[in-house]
Amino acid sequence: MNSKIKDENVDFLFEAILSLKTQEECYAFFEDLCTVPEIKAMSQRLVVAHMLSTKRVYSDIVARTGASTATISRVNRALNYGCDGYKLAFDRMDAKKAEETESEKETK
Repeated sequence: MNSKIKDENVDFLFEAILSLKTQEECYAFFEDLCTVPEIKAMSQRLVVAHMLSTKRVYSDIVARTGASTATISRVNRALNYGCDGYKLAFDRMDAKKAEETESEKETK
């Protein structure tokens, strides 16, 4: 965990985020909390991280996301030397998709 950001205000923020249950609730909360450019920047970094984690090259990432090479490099540094937060999220998202796919096969 990165102790640079840990404090009671950030704990309160994360507690609020963890209380959200649906994508619609997330839209409402983040539209109230952040500016549109802040939300777009975070979502862009997440897509960049996902593309890097699936071994996409910078030129493909720039073309798909419009991210600068500086942003891509910063995200890549987080993937390689960060706290593995991206990996944790992607692994859980992949597991959820696999579970949903398996459930769909069982209902057919």
